[in-house]
Amino acid sequence: MVFSTVLTSVRNLYLTRKPKNIHIQIRCLSSPSASISSQSNLTQFDLKAYWATLYAEITQKLEEAIPVKYPDQIYEAMRYSVLAKGAKRAPPVMCVAAYEIFGDNRLAAFPTACALEMVHAASLIHDDLPCMDDALERRGQPSNHKVFGDDMAILAGDALFPLGFHHIVMHTPPELVPESRLLRVIAEIARTVGSSGMAAGQFLDLKGGNTVDFIQEKKYGAMGECSAVCGGLLAGANDDEIERLRRYGRAVGVLYEVVNDVLLSKSTEKEGTEVQEKKGKGYVRLYGIEKSMEIMEELRSKAKNELDGFEKYGDCVAPLYSFIDYAINRGFNVSDLSQ
Repeated sequence: MVFSTVLTSVRNLYLTRKPKNIHIQIRCLSSPSASISSQSNLTQFDLKAYWATLYAEITQKLEEAIPVKYPDQIYEAMRYSVLAKGAKRAPPVMCVAAYEIFGDNRLAAFPTACALEMVHAASLIHDDLPCMDDALERRGQPSNHKVFGDDMAILAGDALFPLGFHHIVMHTPPELVPESRLLRVIAEIARTVGSSGMAAGQFLDLKGGNTVDFIQEKKYGAMGECSAVCGGLLAGANDDEIERLRRYGRAVGVLYEVVNDVLLSKSTEKEGTEVQEKKGKGYVRLYGIEKSMEIMEELRSKAKNELDGFEKYGDCVAPLYSFIDYAINRGFNVSDLSQ
């Protein structure tokens, strides 16, 4: 597959605080037997339509998965963050997209996709707490602890983590996914959120220091990695394919955050404003914009190269390819899909 994304063109774009309305053509294979890296007969893949469809389906499943019951306030706090209109649903969408490379019934991936969104929301609730990143807003609305209080926010996050695991076990169709695959999925998610994954990244982010690569990989790359890997595991991908998905997801997760750093820096520079200080460090603050742009190109190439290894699957890989483009050019605002 050949992409029209060229990073040098990004440098010349007007970059806004919330990256959107930047259009770079996304192209995908027209034939399963064609070469992904050099195919000239290309067709358009509509990522926005694909994402919108999954967004609606996954949101409906999440509504059903977290009904309000006693004690009401905990469930209301859980729903507040999970069902926020500003949620992008990137982890579940990536999980389903990875599943569909190898599997033919996306319903098999929905319980895990929902669990990933629960886990992601839980991590954001905890990250926003005053003792962590002290964020006042998340997903276009006040942070969970600003609405429900620190104590309830902690409980909501604590409840969402195990609910995700429970949802996988109780709702994944056994005729579609063997128990052995489910165990690997659960282990993957547990590793991702634990002391060797996102928790480690948050710890080092709080401590500071020049460990930005590790922090970004664990805080942001880990969820992308887990989402892609879980999709492959559910569908029975082989070990080599799982490792390709792992490296791809990690690269895309970090790429998305590096682009966020660059876009924010560019917009504040143009507007003559200052970026609010955070407890942690990003790529731009540590390396500067030019070096960060080089890192973006390295990550883009790394992610694309991993997908080139799935040549035999043809068009089925198109969504994962298009995520790379989207991470850079933000051709549409995902938050609009919830309207």
